[in-house]
Amino acid sequence: MAEAPDVTSMLRAAGLRVTRPRLAVMVAVSEHPHAETDTIIRATRSRLPEVSHQTVYDALNALTAAGLVRRIQPNGSLARYETRVGDNHHHVVCRSCGAIVDVDCAVGDTPCLTAADDGSLAGFAIDEAEVIYWGFCPTCTTAREVPDRSPTTPDER
Repeated sequence: MAEAPDVTSMLRAAGLRVTRPRLAVMVAVSEHPHAETDTIIRATRSRLPEVSHQTVYDALNALTAAGLVRRIQPNGSLARYETRVGDNHHHVVCRSCGAIVDVDCAVGDTPCLTAADDGSLAGFAIDEAEVIYWGFCPTCTTAREVPDRSPTTPDER
């Protein structure tokens, strides 16, 4: 399986062995941002049909621990993965269809890392902040604006 040399270099730079499953999982995550594990398994198997579920889970865990993949899990959602790491971007999630989109910080690189210190930080060294915006995507917003004209009672049918 021929992979981009930058993925191989990324794995090596992170101190990970370069394996076919890790390469395939990295490609799957980069091609399917914010995908849940089942989608990543299917995409990985399209490149490497013999890979097991457990191997994909192990690769995701190793890639996440190495900082090459970011795991997000909005409330009520399955874990999702992305290769956009190294910045402190946030996400917006559609309450209707579950679509997830990246949102850059409004000001500076990591303004959310400066938490108000009211004593509750108690010596914590903050290195990441997670903000999730909730709402409705353009498609679902449009669908909500169209009135439902279907009959609601037996007499109206």
